[in-house]
Amino acid sequence: MGTWGTGPFDSDLAADFVDELEELTRQQTIDVLERAFQRVTDSKELVDGGEGAEAVAAGALVASTLPHSSIVIDPDDGPRQPLSELPTSLRASARLALDRVLRDGSEIATGWMDSGDADRWRREVRQILRALETPADH
Repeated sequence: MGTWGTGPFDSDLAADFVDELEELTRQQTIDVLERAFQRVTDSKELVDGGEGAEAVAAGALVASTLPHSSIVIDPDDGPRQPLSELPTSLRASARLALDRVLRDGSEIATGWMDSGDADRWRREVRQILRALETPADH
């Protein structure tokens, strides 16, 4: 697995996940995003690093579709076609998964060797989490 940065799309796993979304119908895209979140929330003690990377990428994609979101996807990182409106239920699923990814027992969270990179990665995931909050969450 290649990782070249701390962003949600800065790994081969995340790039492959985004590529998987190309040419899917709206419903298929929703299903793929939901499954990415579900694999993380259903995991027992250890969140697999690959599943964590996919959940972070999926969370960023969901957050980027929200009005006034601070999460902006670089066109080189995201799907060729912007995602259409997604169900609000994905926000809750994304938040649960990303919260789990940040906890102890997450392979992706413990995989950062450089503490500066680890801190930067955590800040980026927390920014996605904040973008996923509903106005009532504030």
